[in-house]
Amino acid sequence: MQNLIKRILATTFMVGISFAAAHAADKVFFLLPNETTIRFESRDAPFFIAAMKEKAPNVEVVVQNAQGDPSKQQAQVEDAIAQGAKVILLTSADANLAAGELAAAQKANVPVVLYDHDAVGGKADAHIVFDSLAVGQEQGKRAAELIKAMSKTPVKVARVKGNQGEYGTTQYEKGQNEYLQPLIDSGKIKVVCEQYTQNWDPVLAQSFAEDCLTKNGGDVDVFIGMNDGTTGGSVAALISQGFKPGEKLVTGGQDATVEALRYIAQGWQDNSVLKDLKVQANYAADVVSSIVAGKGVPKDLINGKVNNTFMDVPAVFLPVKNITKDNLDEVVKAGVWTWAEICKGVETTDICKKNM
Repeated sequence: MQNLIKRILATTFMVGISFAAAHAADKVFFLLPNETTIRFESRDAPFFIAAMKEKAPNVEVVVQNAQGDPSKQQAQVEDAIAQGAKVILLTSADANLAAGELAAAQKANVPVVLYDHDAVGGKADAHIVFDSLAVGQEQGKRAAELIKAMSKTPVKVARVKGNQGEYGTTQYEKGQNEYLQPLIDSGKIKVVCEQYTQNWDPVLAQSFAEDCLTKNGGDVDVFIGMNDGTTGGSVAALISQGFKPGEKLVTGGQDATVEALRYIAQGWQDNSVLKDLKVQANYAADVVSSIVAGKGVPKDLINGKVNNTFMDVPAVFLPVKNITKDNLDEVVKAGVWTWAEICKGVETTDICKKNM
């Protein structure tokens, strides 16, 4: 009798385990790089979670932030693997120090999809990214148009670049240079300061811009950044040194963060390249949900490749568009931000009075 009871309990226990295993949610980990580029916490993560809820409602999305620390992100990758991650969606904290993360995932046979940032030196299944060369071209074209229109020669320019060695930074610089280099060669532009910005940190960008202004006695005409964090650093430097909106040209933004759009409304910043983050998150969810379902990366979404020194990573390149004060309404039409959000605190600007 006791043996029969033991067998019944053992069978019940095994059925319970099987049932639990069958009904345990698949986990996807979205690993963010830092808190200084605010879009990842405030926009990308919520958009991705919402898209996954729609495309794969039974999948649990776990979001973690490396806070700019590559070693912390390495530990997060290892923890995700230990927790049975089906896919890791990775925005590297430092692309140049991500090889260990990719190696750990490959060893555990966990697919990695790169989101926005690249990751150098290891296997990745796909890369969801806005066309980085096109971003640089949009930034360079806009800056060149504005500089050509200036009556003075040379126009003194400070270049506030992104994180050195990243695929994105390299492509932004290449795209910008298509338009800026001819003006540098002709003498129209004189680059008086230039520097890469470690981990895209706006505080470092501000410090560089302040130093550049001091070194040149305030005689800097144009600050060209590579994202809204680096342009925002330049704006903060101008504010701290007592300049007024429009006295200096700040251009080269991207991401269309709400802070940058407020600067555009006020006249501090000229432009930001719109990258519709909802679109990016949706494409990421398409790829991730397909992998979780055992179907792999959807071939019809792949339209390019990104070489990360280890392999040509299949890429989903997304389109971009320059936003200035003249077409700020396109951000609202795209559903990225509302006029109320853009105009918060800057209600007295002409464009906000017109649209509020």
